[in-house]
Amino acid sequence: MKQNLGSDEDFVVDDLPSDELFESGSGDNPISAEEATDGSNLTQKAIEAILLVSSDPVTSKSIASVLAVSETDVIAEMGHIARFYRTSGRGFELAKIAGGYQLRTSGELGEVLERYLNEQLAPRLSGAALEVLSIVAYKQPVSRAQVSAVRGVNSDGVMKMLQARGYLRIIGKDRGPGQAILYGTTQLFLERLGIDSVADLPPLSDFVPSAEVLEAIEASLKEDG
Repeated sequence: MKQNLGSDEDFVVDDLPSDELFESGSGDNPISAEEATDGSNLTQKAIEAILLVSSDPVTSKSIASVLAVSETDVIAEMGHIARFYRTSGRGFELAKIAGGYQLRTSGELGEVLERYLNEQLAPRLSGAALEVLSIVAYKQPVSRAQVSAVRGVNSDGVMKMLQARGYLRIIGKDRGPGQAILYGTTQLFLERLGIDSVADLPPLSDFVPSAEVLEAIEASLKEDG
């Protein structure tokens, strides 16, 4: 099923032929509204199945040929299907595109789908990237040099990548010598973590051993020496 992330005028359900063409088929057994909406009609099911497996718009003529029915009947069925989707509040719709018909996601869901696709398509962050992101999140505003000093390794490349991915942003310049560029996290970073602000991050004390534990470790190391 195609995603609809734009507002192209070609992608509108109203481009389907007028309702008058959809009121009934031209065969001996017209399709009732009840049959069209309850999914019991075999022709409707076949049309939906064809539309689902096709990556390109499908013409009414090609569907009619496959199903051995008249093209007028196919057009009528398309109208029933389109109206049913439109009135039942589905997350997808039937549109007439480039001379054919295609199922597409509802235009009002474009922003949701864009966020979903960006998340699914984006490669997972490496351990180094997560480390840098954590340092910036807790110490921001912070410079590249400061991040590299904390990690003990040059972090310029990782920070550039995180900035390109939308997780880091420039938030100012250091007032000291050199006026180093300072970085902080972005709204996207907060969205990915599901928090309202960096103030909602868990305190670092949750990840650092207590003074008693550190003393015990130090004493143990001295004994081993």
